Amino acid sequence: MLGIKKGGVHPHDEKQSTEGKKIEYLPVSPKLYIPIRQHIGEPCAPVVKVGDLVKKGQVIADSPDGKAAPVHSSTSGKVVEIGNYPHPVYGLSTCIVIESDGQDEWMEGLLVERDYNKLSKKEIIDIVFRSGIVGMGGAAFPTHIKLSPPEDRKIDTLIVNGAECEPYLTSDYRTMIEFADDVIKGTLIAMKILNVENCYIGIEHNKPEAIKLLTEKCKGTNIKVVTLETRYPQGAEKMMINVITGREVPSGRLPMDVGCVVQNVGTLKAVADAVEKGIPLIERIVTVAGKTVKDPKNLMVRIGTPFKDLFEYCGGFTDKNGKVIMGGPMMGLAQVTLDAVVIKATSGIVSIAEKDVDYQPEKACIRCGRCIEACTMRLRPSILSILSEKGLHQTAQTDYDLNDCVECGCCYYVCPSRRNIVHYIRQSKAKNAMLRAAAKTGSK
Repeated sequence: MLGIKKGGVHPHDEKQSTEGKKIEYLPVSPKLYIPIRQHIGEPCAPVVKVGDLVKKGQVIADSPDGKAAPVHSSTSGKVVEIGNYPHPVYGLSTCIVIESDGQDEWMEGLLVERDYNKLSKKEIIDIVFRSGIVGMGGAAFPTHIKLSPPEDRKIDTLIVNGAECEPYLTSDYRTMIEFADDVIKGTLIAMKILNVENCYIGIEHNKPEAIKLLTEKCKGTNIKVVTLETRYPQGAEKMMINVITGREVPSGRLPMDVGCVVQNVGTLKAVADAVEKGIPLIERIVTVAGKTVKDPKNLMVRIGTPFKDLFEYCGGFTDKNGKVIMGGPMMGLAQVTLDAVVIKATSGIVSIAEKDVDYQPEKACIRCGRCIEACTMRLRPSILSILSEKGLHQTAQTDYDLNDCVECGCCYYVCPSRRNIVHYIRQSKAKNAMLRAAAKTGSK
């Protein structure tokens, strides 16, 4: 069994409420609020207008430069509005509001049957791009770009991330159990695009059923299932690369710089759907969990569905919520409204009971060093937080490797002073990004 060589934590995984529950298909909501920005980078531009009739799978927002991931209609119906609505990441964002016609009809000619072995690398990458696929583990980086490394970067290893180390979340686990063949097919497609012989599927050892199933199904291929220690943040890209291959991504560099590409299991299922069936990314599996949720579930949900519809389908709440988080409780984003909607990066929605929310006030750093012990990136989180407090954001970068932080939250988890270390780090990263942008434009 392989594991993180330094740092990390082992929070209670809290997966028992949903890990054994099969995926259910959530009925299509009467109105879908589909954001034009669902990925890292610039948002797409609407290509429909109010009053247009659209079909399921039709492109409704496109990438002007080919770098973003197009956005598709999640059902058939009418465009009734294009305006700002709650977004789970950006607060408010431009959304294309589609009123369902109840027919859920696919766009004519969209669905096909294709053999990826008969397609060229260029054809496959174009299909992945046109299908709007992004990283579904949370990062939401456009997949066609990740599968198109520069020619001077020699990729020899594909790593499939099935760790799912965040507490509560089981959407990836259920994907591996219920869509194992699609995950493997998507993996083989990605191996063809990257022209690699080596492939590893990393799964934490608290998922024995997935390990057994995928090991059996990978026989006769060059795909090897690797059992990982259950330890957070085992699923972080750089952690998985180091644990599985022994390679270490240098400071400021990317996985491709050490010959690796990492893809999430849900992303690869979406690749298989797009390449062999013509299905764009219009829905995803979402874990709805938390101690206040009456009936936690794993749901297949259309993109643009309000969070409140998912909770209602799960029977509502049994107690007062203290916090609702998109993603897991370690790296997820707290929500200010249940009107926020499911996007391509929504792996789960977790409700935390008010009695379980830590309301302790933040105190001064006591220099205990626990955050340094927990940091898998070998950083000094306590110093980074203090520098941010003092406004020394550039010093944090130049002298203390600020940008190497993966924002996993281990430092906050172990901090006895309850310092919001990740918040401070994000603040410094944002400030430095603003300064770089200003320097490029010549503004002050």
